[in-house]
Amino acid sequence: MTRQKTLRLCYWASTGVFCFFMLYAAYTYLTDERMREGFTHLGYPSYFRLELAVAKILGVAALLLPCPAKLKEWAYAGFTFTLISAFIAHLSSGDDASRFMMPVVMGAILYASYVCLQKLGRNNLF
Repeated sequence: MTRQKTLRLCYWASTGVFCFFMLYAAYTYLTDERMREGFTHLGYPSYFRLELAVAKILGVAALLLPCPAKLKEWAYAGFTFTLISAFIAHLSSGDDASRFMMPVVMGAILYASYVCLQKLGRNNLF
């Protein structure tokens, strides 16, 4: 397998897995009562859950669809800030490791996606 094909596979696999989890999170933010309770537990207002769901959906669209490079960069940055904030919120709330390690795992997957994108260049994704 050539280097380009390997990078392309790594990019789409990591981006696909990350986007799936972000869309699932957005869905549960909007539909699951336990998420409402979880946001209250972390000290966030209820409306923040809705804002975050919409932001995640828009971020996923920016990562998956062809769009200007700056928009894609902002999506990566926004997800990075969100994951760091989630890690800090869960850690400072006294949650167990299963709660605060998920943002770390998702951050590693997001980082793999970003690195592959940088190495491939935007014109070589397909």
